[in-house]
Amino acid sequence: MTATVELRARPSAADVADIVAALTKDYGARAVTTAAILEQHGHGEGLADTALPDVVVFPHTNEEVAAIVRLAHLTRVPVIAFGVGTSLEGHVAALYGGVCVDLSQMNRVLEVSPADLDCRVQAGVTREQLNAELKGTGLFFPIDPGANATIGGMASTRASGTNAVRYGTMRENVLGLT
Repeated sequence: MTATVELRARPSAADVADIVAALTKDYGARAVTTAAILEQHGHGEGLADTALPDVVVFPHTNEEVAAIVRLAHLTRVPVIAFGVGTSLEGHVAALYGGVCVDLSQMNRVLEVSPADLDCRVQAGVTREQLNAELKGTGLFFPIDPGANATIGGMASTRASGTNAVRYGTMRENVLGLT
């Protein structure tokens, strides 16, 4: 069975208004539409030009991220993930507007298991933060893309860096994502 999906360049003003209202109701001050925040989230380090999202939401849990994505799907509004904006690839520019999901507040190291040689972290944990947490355990996170990127951002861009030849890229260092 094949589903047909209608493609359009930008969500309608009504769809945008609906999702902004719903996100504001559900997330309060964590759903932001102020110009300065939209501008900050409209580009990464690699682009001079900006393409602004319509709203930026700051979830705290995986469940909140899932709820935001479900709502965006229902209202046919695009979703752009954002860590700390260090990307050079241009994928954080909201070319068609939409919802920017800023994962920077999901910044907890949940578990470190030296015996298993692994850890569990939220997407907004930065490379430097993770290595500070791992210090003294005999472990370290070898991916070094040059900027203090988030784990989620590095996973989404398949980051590598100066240690890739010896330790591999994100692909070889990530066991699972939720």
